[in-house]
Amino acid sequence: MQCVVINPREDVVAVALDDLKAGQTVKTAQGDVTLKDDITRGHKFALYDLNEGDQIIKYGYSIGHATCPIQKGQHVHSQNVKTNLSGTKDYTYNRVEKTELKKVERTFEGYVRADGQVGIRNEVWIIPTVFCVNHIAKELETYAREKLEDFTNVDGCYALTHPYGCSQMGEDQSTTQKLLASLTRHPNAGAILVLGLGCENNNLSVFKKFLDLNDDRLMFLNTQDVEDELEAGYEIIDSLLQKANESKRETVPLSKLRIGLKCGGSDGLSGITANPLIGRVSDLIVGAGGTSVMTEVPEMFGAEQILMNRAKNEDVFKKTVSLINDFKGYFKSHGETVSENPSPGNKAGGITTLEDKSLGCVQKGGKAQVEDTIRYAETIKSSGLNLLNAPGNDGVSCSALAACGVNMILFSTGRGTPFSTVVPTIKISTNNALFEKKGGNWIDFNAGAIVDGKDFDELAMELLDYIIAIASGQKSVSEKRDFHELLIWKDGVTL
Repeated sequence: MQCVVINPREDVVAVALDDLKAGQTVKTAQGDVTLKDDITRGHKFALYDLNEGDQIIKYGYSIGHATCPIQKGQHVHSQNVKTNLSGTKDYTYNRVEKTELKKVERTFEGYVRADGQVGIRNEVWIIPTVFCVNHIAKELETYAREKLEDFTNVDGCYALTHPYGCSQMGEDQSTTQKLLASLTRHPNAGAILVLGLGCENNNLSVFKKFLDLNDDRLMFLNTQDVEDELEAGYEIIDSLLQKANESKRETVPLSKLRIGLKCGGSDGLSGITANPLIGRVSDLIVGAGGTSVMTEVPEMFGAEQILMNRAKNEDVFKKTVSLINDFKGYFKSHGETVSENPSPGNKAGGITTLEDKSLGCVQKGGKAQVEDTIRYAETIKSSGLNLLNAPGNDGVSCSALAACGVNMILFSTGRGTPFSTVVPTIKISTNNALFEKKGGNWIDFNAGAIVDGKDFDELAMELLDYIIAIASGQKSVSEKRDFHELLIWKDGVTL
């Protein structure tokens, strides 16, 4: 198969599945098309002659309008297409009937916490209140790792270092505090050291107001209060290792699993292979009673009405409208246009406008009803499909997903990226070439097999099997390479 027309009834463009040459004739559902330009894999060509101002329909929706006449077989991209997006909008709730999702009876081996949450890892986390103690946290991490062989139920130790916690004002400071506090409640942590300095804005006496002080997984150390912070820290780490080691894996239903949905370094195949595959797996997990969380709000612009129409009720619809319009307001407050996307890499991969990117991105949400929205730095309250407020930036959005309480993240990529956050991050390639180049190095799973004719549902079950293996203790590619990063969203003044 040389190309695909995603919505044969509506689309006016096809997407190349391989590199195609000018003069080549390709078969489509709309008839043969002789190409007038070279078309790189993931890029689009016109199925019909189009006039200036005509809407460019892909996925059955407009991704922008033609800025000049476009001939049948011509390359359709940023040189002849412009976005339709502008500012905030008024939306109407056109509720669609809830899709009945397939129910699968599966289990995994997880750690059941006192509050009923289930972790897929049993790790010791060191959470600094402020960047000043990051290196001390790393020294304590090293100490803990050297002792892990004596604690067979502990899966690892990680210092969740970050650049904030002091010289922040107002909402920036409270955002840092809320996000770090959410991480202290994460079920993948079996024991946690909150490591402070003493004179920072986010000092322990202030930060404790955000914490559950009845959580027996938590211990504290203020480094200015002791003569030798490492000696004091080692003693606490020993206690935390013993505490975490008391937990053991047990069989739990798939309904206890929480996954995050993310894409980064997207290309023209993201919305055709990997994202729809993730959507099918998300539906399987939600259908089993589990939870999935989709974020990257700017990458919903242009496809937001699809999600709004799947809101479970009027209240969730209104919250979704606020999610979208408030983020557009955030852009405008900084003098930026809401369509300042896609990235250069996205465009090189065949994504033309933000609508083009968004319509591919939302495929990760499958067909499930939208149950709720989650504010940035807050935690999951509803099972099923949730929408989380966070930007598109890979580091910030993945960290926000981790903080909201997902056990792992399914991360599709067409260009490739090594980044991973503080929960297992499963990388899924959109194309065979990336998997052949980076499989086992950056990439866990190949959705590019769909281009070769692999059945979507069969591949979804294979991906679900892999997810269950990871949830039960198998390490992801990024975990094997010890990739763990935490980034916090900042918007205000630094003192």
